[in-house]
Amino acid sequence: MNARISGRNLVGLDRQELERLAASLGKAAYRGRQLYGALYARRQTDLAALTDLDRDFRSALAAHYEIAYPELQGEFLSQDGSARYLLRLHKNTSVETVYMPEEERITLCLSSQAGCAVDCRFCFTALLGLKRNLSAGEILGQVLAVAKARAISPGSRLNLVFMGMGEPLLNLAQVMKAVRILADPRGFGIPLRRITISTSGIIPGMREMARHPARPKLAVSLNASSEQQRTELMPINRKYPLRELLGACRAYPLRPRERLTFEYVLLDGFNDTDADATRLAGLVRGMRAKINLIPYNPGSELPYRPSPLKRVLAFQQLLTERAIPAFIRISRGQDIGAACGQLRLIESR
Repeated sequence: MNARISGRNLVGLDRQELERLAASLGKAAYRGRQLYGALYARRQTDLAALTDLDRDFRSALAAHYEIAYPELQGEFLSQDGSARYLLRLHKNTSVETVYMPEEERITLCLSSQAGCAVDCRFCFTALLGLKRNLSAGEILGQVLAVAKARAISPGSRLNLVFMGMGEPLLNLAQVMKAVRILADPRGFGIPLRRITISTSGIIPGMREMARHPARPKLAVSLNASSEQQRTELMPINRKYPLRELLGACRAYPLRPRERLTFEYVLLDGFNDTDADATRLAGLVRGMRAKINLIPYNPGSELPYRPSPLKRVLAFQQLLTERAIPAFIRISRGQDIGAACGQLRLIESR
């Protein structure tokens, strides 16, 4: 199915909404629950094939509704096995989703907005500006479209990271609606521990997310060890300063054995010195947290360059010596514009 639909798309409706839909068509609520399982657990796309539903219900649904996934505009394959998908939504909006296979699992990097308004100076998505928020159905549609393209069967071990285009906490209601369906054992059945939301530090969104009884893991894009440095790199720091952000991180409730993740993109000669590592260790000391060190993925439009591997290793060592868990995360798909910070709707490698 493509994104140009004549009726209303069923993808994105939760169980309660589908129960109400069934009732509006004169059917029992359990028919809505059956439809919910067909959409998400079994990933069926043909209303006529839902033979566990009675014929009248199927006919009524087909008259006004469709099961529509985003339209696949482009598939770009990396030498490392990952793939970048260019997907067209309705209203002539496009987003990108990244597929990253590993030995025992598959990770999908999802977009929450078309473009981004946060304007991080090292990120290529920021060059697009913000087009609009995505609906829960458009977020779920990314998972469904890529699963169909890659023949990922229900029950496969999937990890989901909201680290694609956009700032998830500026579209929190739709992101969390999608997460509830993704994590529901009667929906996609992906455990919350395998879903991560990454934020540039939207403090009100962090506090709201903390109040959700069922929430995914949280990653905070830090990228600096001082207020001045972070403001230069991430203008959002003017609104949500580093000191306030770290306070919100310290107050964030964590489940047993859960750690907060800090992401730190290393930029040559900007934020990768020994002094930066020492300050960073002091900022996060005492938190139940880990730091993911991400070598920068460069491009000609932006001025930054990646830190040399020797410097990355030295930075990690300084953190480790100060009892701060630090891990180097090499981005996948750099050769196809799919690596961290590179998504910008390019239609070629």
